[in-house]
Amino acid sequence: MSTTTETTQTYDVSTGNWKAGVLGGIAGSAVMGALILVMNTATLAVAIPSLYGLAPPPSPAAGLVVHLSHGAVMGVLFAGLARLLSLESPGELLGLGVGWGVATWALFAALLMPVWLGAVGSPASPPFPNFAPPSLLWHVVYGAVLAVVYAVTADRI
Repeated sequence: MSTTTETTQTYDVSTGNWKAGVLGGIAGSAVMGALILVMNTATLAVAIPSLYGLAPPPSPAAGLVVHLSHGAVMGVLFAGLARLLSLESPGELLGLGVGWGVATWALFAALLMPVWLGAVGSPASPPFPNFAPPSLLWHVVYGAVLAVVYAVTADRI
């Protein structure tokens, strides 16, 4: 004789966590995009849109749309990680946000992006690896803004 045990787990997608992640990700990538525009316009106008075949010609607008989209997706992942780790205090979330910025810089900007841009034949393909200090700054700012917006809105939306 055999028995079967089933476990059911429900997820409440109406909570604000993923929405706050999207909002925080967009806010963080908007601030980051502004920094990139001021410090290295070619990154926003050529490199980022080149990931999807949208450059040349240089287009800061296309780069910003792609960048905001990436920021929103990474914000949802941040929200999931914050929930998984049961982080709720603003200080904990800020620490996670800064760490998230460093991690996204190392994994995506420094390692994946040079390979991807080289594979698509982008004129803005950086060397591999591309551990550029300005990019680290941009990603840390992204993570900090993401975390602050997330902390303020997670229980409200």
